[in-house]
Amino acid sequence: MATIPDGDLFPDVRNPENIQVINERCLLRTQHGHRVVIVAGMVLSQYAVGDRMSEAHAMVSLVEQGWADQIEVARAFAYSVRTVRRRQRRFEDGGLPALGHGRGFPAGRTRLRGRRVGLIHRLKADGHSNREIARRIGVNERAIRKTLRRIGWKPASAPETGMLPLEEALPADPNLSVFSATAAPTSSPAASPPADPNVSAFCIERVPTTLDTDPSDRRWDRLLASLGLLDDAAPLFGSAASVPRAGVLLALPSLIQSGVFECAQQIYDSLGPAFYGLRTTLLTLLLMALWRIKQPEGLKEHVPQALGPVLGLDRVPEVKTLRGNPNPRVRHRETHPRSRNA
Repeated sequence: MATIPDGDLFPDVRNPENIQVINERCLLRTQHGHRVVIVAGMVLSQYAVGDRMSEAHAMVSLVEQGWADQIEVARAFAYSVRTVRRRQRRFEDGGLPALGHGRGFPAGRTRLRGRRVGLIHRLKADGHSNREIARRIGVNERAIRKTLRRIGWKPASAPETGMLPLEEALPADPNLSVFSATAAPTSSPAASPPADPNVSAFCIERVPTTLDTDPSDRRWDRLLASLGLLDDAAPLFGSAASVPRAGVLLALPSLIQSGVFECAQQIYDSLGPAFYGLRTTLLTLLLMALWRIKQPEGLKEHVPQALGPVLGLDRVPEVKTLRGNPNPRVRHRETHPRSRNA
């Protein structure tokens, strides 16, 4: 039996090098620095090789008129399918002139949309740094500085302290002597409790309250936790039409009556200054058992903001928070619920 040599089966039957087949109806022919797009034997467009606007218009015309699809056009013109789609959008938005700008982002045009510019202005007015704003928006710090210069942002000047107008002051009572005013009651040294020498003057009592008003935005409690003034974020609930997996809250009275939180307080005392304190961490682990989440890694399959409203927080603690407990007394006692056979 005769063997077929390696290579092209029909070496004498091939298209010329200056002809590129788009599909069975369309051809692309290049010769003497010019290019012609032929559709069903008729010339659709003709342009010079370096004319980017005419080339983009020929690509868009092939797709828009139904002569070829995006993949065929991208392969014939040596572009990506994404480039073909982008040129279609430009032609729809700005017509033929929109196809003529060069590569890269247009010079002098901001990369941020109007609503993001407004967000930058509000965050800067609240006192956030450029680096923090860039981290929240998802751009670099240089883009934030350019945007602030473009919108002409200036820091608000401090209000001038002026003297109180005399005409708005209350008139003095001539029947009262200046020496007859009752002095403000002052606490005597004997009545005040003795100071504790072991407590610093800068120690502030941590109160289990919250400074936030929006359940979905707990920025003030997180700030207090980062400053070491908060041991555990207080739950804050809001009105909602439907909260997924909120049925586990029916088990809270039984969990509280079981004394598990009191036992944890006696054994572990506290996790230290943290937004997710001992109570929140223990409640998360207990609710995970009711949600049938066997390990902390199972939280990766759920959106943290979706489970947060069940705990009264903006988001549920993530795996790295539950695993990376900074308290050494808790780290070696950390256990995870696993299914065991009796």
